[in-house]
Amino acid sequence: MQILLTNDDGVYAPGLAALEPVLERLGKISVVAPATEQSGVGHSITYLSPLICKEVFDGERRRAWAVEGSPADCVKIAVAEFCSERPSLVVSGINGGLNAGINVLYSGTVAAAIEGAFFGIDSIAVSLEYDEHADFARAAEIAGCVIEQLLEHKGPEPHLYNLNIPTAALEGKPELRIVPMGVDRYGEEFEKRIDPKGRPYFWASNEPPAPSAGRESDLTLTAQGYVTLTALHFDMTCGPVMDEMRSWNLHL
Repeated sequence: MQILLTNDDGVYAPGLAALEPVLERLGKISVVAPATEQSGVGHSITYLSPLICKEVFDGERRRAWAVEGSPADCVKIAVAEFCSERPSLVVSGINGGLNAGINVLYSGTVAAAIEGAFFGIDSIAVSLEYDEHADFARAAEIAGCVIEQLLEHKGPEPHLYNLNIPTAALEGKPELRIVPMGVDRYGEEFEKRIDPKGRPYFWASNEPPAPSAGRESDLTLTAQGYVTLTALHFDMTCGPVMDEMRSWNLHL
C-alpha cells in the first residue's frame, strides 16, 4: 500500500515524525509536507506563484519533500509528481491541537485530508489536544490502531475521516466514540488592546463554545476524554433545502 503522509505544522513537526514509523507497518510511505507551519490556512492553494519544493534528507535517505505552500498544495503535487504510485491512503497529522467542531472548516490538517478525498483516496486527519509536552508517540499508536481497523472494515468506496485525540486519552485504556462534528460557533470574542503608538488592535480569543446540551459531538466527547472519529464529506449541498427550492418556481 502506498501511503501519503502530510500535515499543516510543517515537515519538521514532531507529530509528523511520530506517525511515520507507525504507518510504515501498513505500507510504503511518501512524506510531502509544508516547509513551514500552515495552521489555519484552510483549503487555500497556490496558483499565482511558483510552488517551490525541496528534498529533505535523513542522512543518505530522502525522508520527505518540503513544499513552500499549503497542505492542500502538498497533496496535489504529491499525487501528481512525488508518489511513485497513486496513494491508497492519505494521512494528515498529527496536528498539535484538536480539530473538532467548526475548526474543521479552518484547519489545514483537515484540508489536506479533504484534498486526498477529492482524488478519490481514503483520507484521515489526525489531531491531538495541544500540550507543550504532547506525547505524540502515544497518539501515533492510537491513530495507527484506528487506521488499521478502518482499512479492515470499510468498503471499496473511498471515505474521509477526522480523528481527534484528547490528552486524557493518552493514559490508561482510551475509548473511541463515533460522533458527528459539532457545529457550535467558535471564538466570537476579541480582546481590544492599544499598541505603543496608541493604535487599537484586536486579538481573537478563539475560546471554544459551550457545546449544545443534549447533543453528543466531537466537541462534547473529547471534553470528556474520549477519542472521537467522524466521517466527513466535502459536498456542502443541502439536499432538503434544494428539494424545497424546486417547488418555489423561481425564474428570470
